[in-house]
Amino acid sequence: MKLAILSRAPQAYSTQRLQAAAEQRGHSIKVLNTLRFAIDLAGDEPDLLYRGKQLGDYDAILPRIGNSITYFGTAVVRQFEQMDVYTPNTAAGISNARDKLRAIQILSRHNIDMPATAFVRNRADVRPAIESVGGAPVVIKLLEGTQGIGVILAPQVKVAEAIIETLHSTRQNVLIQRFVSESRGRDVRALVVGDRVVAAMRRIASGDEFRSNVHRGGTVEAVQLDPAYEQAAVRSAQIMGLRVAGVDMLEGDEGPLVMEVNSSPGLQGIEAATGLDVAGAIIDYIANQVDFPEIDVRQRLSVSTGYGVAELTMHGSEHVGKTLGELGLWDRDITVLTLHRGVQVIPNPRKHVVLEAEDRLLCFGKLEEMRSMIPERRRRRARVRKLPKSAQDLAEG
Repeated sequence: MKLAILSRAPQAYSTQRLQAAAEQRGHSIKVLNTLRFAIDLAGDEPDLLYRGKQLGDYDAILPRIGNSITYFGTAVVRQFEQMDVYTPNTAAGISNARDKLRAIQILSRHNIDMPATAFVRNRADVRPAIESVGGAPVVIKLLEGTQGIGVILAPQVKVAEAIIETLHSTRQNVLIQRFVSESRGRDVRALVVGDRVVAAMRRIASGDEFRSNVHRGGTVEAVQLDPAYEQAAVRSAQIMGLRVAGVDMLEGDEGPLVMEVNSSPGLQGIEAATGLDVAGAIIDYIANQVDFPEIDVRQRLSVSTGYGVAELTMHGSEHVGKTLGELGLWDRDITVLTLHRGVQVIPNPRKHVVLEAEDRLLCFGKLEEMRSMIPERRRRRARVRKLPKSAQDLAEG
């Protein structure tokens, strides 16, 4: 396999470990500076230049994109995707994970348990937002923060309001999040590769510090995860579109609470804590996947006029209780790609599967046919407020 690591830090521990693991397995590997690429959009086919010269052929890339170059870095990764070069982390996945608000929005859509979170901009909405997540103390997070920087614990409502007002005045966007007291100063990081957790560690804050990041002086220890934690980590990574990810979770009273999904997880802490060859697991996974480059399904399936990808939801639909075969989808030129039932995903479901309420079908086919099958959306019940009596009514009364 010919592999390229996209990194601006060739001397970093993670980069060197990945390079060594690839070389030990007989692979050809190079570390390429992400900022030295030029995206060539003038030719007949997607292409890239590196240091002003034509880029050679690669079987796979492993992006290690820093926060400061997310936009350009994901553009480079996206170009590799258009060239059918395999990457375990897609450009969309990296972008999803890098934006904390977007990540929370996506994960909450898929019923991933997380600490209650709010995002507001108007000063008048701050106090209601704090109350909506459970009141003080609350955690305030900068959307652009990393390694524990920009994470503040506000013990009182007035303190939280002052901090948020100050940050807003400097044009900073912040999240307001419930403080999970039972997990104070501790969290779990699971390193996900493909569809499994290959290593996990518990991070413990130093002294009275509530942030457990190693960069903040925290310590680490190996941990054997319960199945619920493993499932939450793997699902979170896959939902984000990442096949190599570090998933940070708090140990809540009722189970794992996902905090963040990192698309370029560091390897030093987790390899030191567990003694496992995490870099080797990543290289082995990529080598096994190079013949199966991940593609943008909507992009590839939406090129035919009148055809596209759509999701059909069975909200109290007349189709509930029927089998897929009884819907006659295949006769209507509609193919069911996956059936989503709660947290379960059933690929290529068979015709004998009986539909249940809240099932979601991801389909490809004729758009007009699929539109005709979409049930009427459930609408929120309007809250009717009684109008005050007019002055005339009061006088007559």
